[in-house]
Amino acid sequence: MAGSTTGTALLLAASPMGKGCLVDAASVLPVLAAVSPAVLSGTDTANVVELADPLEPQAVLTRLRAAAVTPGPLTVYLTGQLQLDRKQQLPHLALARTTPATIRYTGFPWHWIAEELRLRVPGSTTLFLDLHADAAAWRHVTGRVFDAGRGVSVYGRVAPPPPRRAVGVPAYMKTVATILRSGYRPDAGRLHQEALGRLSSEGVAYGDVVLAWDAVSGAGVNAGFVSPPPPLPVPSPGGSAPRPPAATGWAAARAEEAPSAAGVAGVAGVAGVVSPRAEVASPTVEGVPPRDADADAEGVKGGDPHSFITSAVQAGRHGDADAVAAQWEQAALRAYGAASEEALHWSEVRADLAMFAGDPARSCRAWLTVAGTRLGAGQAADAPAVEAAVDRAHHQWTSLGESADARELGAVLVELRRRVPGRREGAVRHAERQLRKLESVQHVPG
Repeated sequence: MAGSTTGTALLLAASPMGKGCLVDAASVLPVLAAVSPAVLSGTDTANVVELADPLEPQAVLTRLRAAAVTPGPLTVYLTGQLQLDRKQQLPHLALARTTPATIRYTGFPWHWIAEELRLRVPGSTTLFLDLHADAAAWRHVTGRVFDAGRGVSVYGRVAPPPPRRAVGVPAYMKTVATILRSGYRPDAGRLHQEALGRLSSEGVAYGDVVLAWDAVSGAGVNAGFVSPPPPLPVPSPGGSAPRPPAATGWAAARAEEAPSAAGVAGVAGVAGVVSPRAEVASPTVEGVPPRDADADAEGVKGGDPHSFITSAVQAGRHGDADAVAAQWEQAALRAYGAASEEALHWSEVRADLAMFAGDPARSCRAWLTVAGTRLGAGQAADAPAVEAAVDRAHHQWTSLGESADARELGAVLVELRRRVPGRREGAVRHAERQLRKLESVQHVPG
């Protein structure tokens, strides 16, 4: 286990009620709940948050967002059902009220996971996944790398649809929990391999898509599991556990699609797929070494600014964090232009940094700018990145009370909200009503 760091474990089980249910997701929670918090998180002490069959995507977002800002290691155990929305063909985690027709509004978009976890220190977040996919989602998963964004380690499996009128069992997650109930906590990769070994010996995991991505080493596999993994050698006394054996054949080819988490000046794609991009030349920033330099005392690995920024925020050095992000933003603007994903990524980072610094007005302005830039570049009003920017601007605006900033930004937000209504019912009406209230406030000279 890690030193004396306090960790967080988020247990999330979600599946639709009624005939649309593909997996009995909640059945895994009693098994996971029997594991001690320290073992669940792999730290000496831990906080555990359990979310069973949530009804609303905002409830899941709130819990995930709260977990994402915790400074210690975060482990998410996620069991559920994967479906695609019919309009954009993006994967969603189906929730209790989800139906195929309402998935866009009642499901939890998968790319929200990458959005919420993107500022965490690479390697500090691990997801264990046990997902059952409907037919469309199964085709989606088997056709591309499926992960949770930059810097997040992902282990688990996606199972194909069960036979008609049958309900699947979260066998992978139950096996992980059974191993952990003994009090034995191997590292994530070894735990994953042991769970797969037990399942394969029982013939359970045959044909599943296996997910294995180590955010620290940058090694990844995303391939159909068709045979039991070879046994792992026993680590030498006092030594670290050996890494899983290298993938071969098709698995190895898929692994090459996943870039290293360090040294990529890019952003996770909207579906959570990491896409390599040309590197932005490292700006000259005090405290941040060139990208190929050794890590310094601040923990910057390979010159990766995200690690430096996260550490600075956790230390309360919000000005330093924003200064570094601003330098990278300017470098991306010069190299790729204002509408590039490289530049927009850093604009979004700075918007989040303003929120962490307690400056909702600056954060709101930044998110409004990001949304306007994306729309101006021809992105659709219902594109996930556009919706996310407007939703975040709206959220920050509601924190401004009756201030002058609220009145100034309100008119811009309402106009944008009408163009981008988003997924939350009543968002446009809320913005319009709040703006009318602000405009009617009479200020008495003091």
